[in-house]
Amino acid sequence: MNLNDAVFILLALITIGSALGVVASKNIIHSALLLVLTFLGVAGLYFQMNAGFIGLVQILVYGGAISVLIIFAIMLVMDVEPEKTNLPTPSLGRRMWGVYLVVLLIIALGASIWYTRWPLAMSAAGADEMTVLANLMLGKYVVAFEVAAILLLVAVVGAIILAKGADDK
Repeated sequence: MNLNDAVFILLALITIGSALGVVASKNIIHSALLLVLTFLGVAGLYFQMNAGFIGLVQILVYGGAISVLIIFAIMLVMDVEPEKTNLPTPSLGRRMWGVYLVVLLIIALGASIWYTRWPLAMSAAGADEMTVLANLMLGKYVVAFEVAAILLLVAVVGAIILAKGADDK
């Protein structure tokens, strides 16, 4: 068993544990935060499979943007104060387990990023992966890219209207 195997097992355990915590938690805010941890664990697994670009996109899109959107939506649709919905403060031991798991995740993510073999060139013309992707996204597929952006904007506006209530005129 080498370091890559140990990092994979650690990332898999953290990802599965936080995914189970999303489902088992009685507090919706804690579930959303555990979902962020699950997204980051999946990103680490992508790095383990030498899929560096997908791992970075997982961190940026899901670990960042989607997680913020989910937490924002939860806060927007909550009709009672968050202090009344939260469970009692966990004991020091439970907090330390949480800190321990977060530190292990950061170490595992760092190790998986450090040991990932990054490709130097992806196309025959010598262009790197990002250049090829940028040319496709902003060239050949620009219409689909813009339609997806408009669709996401409409979804966010619709969620806000539903949360605030359209009949509050």
